[in-house]
Amino acid sequence: MEQQPINQMPTLRPKNWLVESILITLFCCLPLGIVGIVNAAQVNSKYDSGDYVGAESASREAGKWVKYGFFGGLVVIVLYVLLVVVLGVGAASMKSFR
Repeated sequence: MEQQPINQMPTLRPKNWLVESILITLFCCLPLGIVGIVNAAQVNSKYDSGDYVGAESASREAGKWVKYGFFGGLVVIVLYVLLVVVLGVGAASMKSFR
């Protein structure tokens, strides 16, 4: 079996996750979105410079942070809505006792 070079050019450019990272930054979770943007910005530059392994790694990292930001933001939004509903219902029931 012939061993392939480490930086052999892959057939497709890896997904850079830039749009998703920007949307996560704006709408869900600012810190995790910024980490995603930083990694997403490295994908194309590493690929164009010939660092295909680095581009794949940056793509995986950007995707990971986008997913963390999305699900973290989703959890925070759900908890916030539940807290408002519980406190709102609790405040309404306290008025009926007076």
